[in-house]
Amino acid sequence: MKANVTDITLHQQSKVLEVSFDTDETFELSCEFLRVFSPSAEVRGHGPGQEVLQLGKEDVNIESIEPVGSYGIKPMFSDGHNTGIFSWDTLYEYGRERDSMWQQYLKDVAAAGHKRKG
Repeated sequence: MKANVTDITLHQQSKVLEVSFDTDETFELSCEFLRVFSPSAEVRGHGPGQEVLQLGKEDVNIESIEPVGSYGIKPMFSDGHNTGIFSWDTLYEYGRERDSMWQQYLKDVAAAGHKRKG
């Protein structure tokens, strides 16, 4: 399904990006979630199986957001990461799949032997 963004609000205090779509759906995506699932080569790799598990991003925030054409955004994260371009489709998919994606991430972090802060 094709969904277009109607509003984006960055809540820096709570470290949440709120994204509303023309489907009357609004998703709250934490800055940490967006950082660890960045669609950049640094995170995703250059092909299947090359993904890099992102650890220690609990405190990351988004400092600013740049629009990318009429199809997405490029967040500037507080840890210096700024190469991920999030299309509207990606943000919509992340919003719809957030809970299952996050649960898998937590399993992967635990399997890597990393202890999360907080």
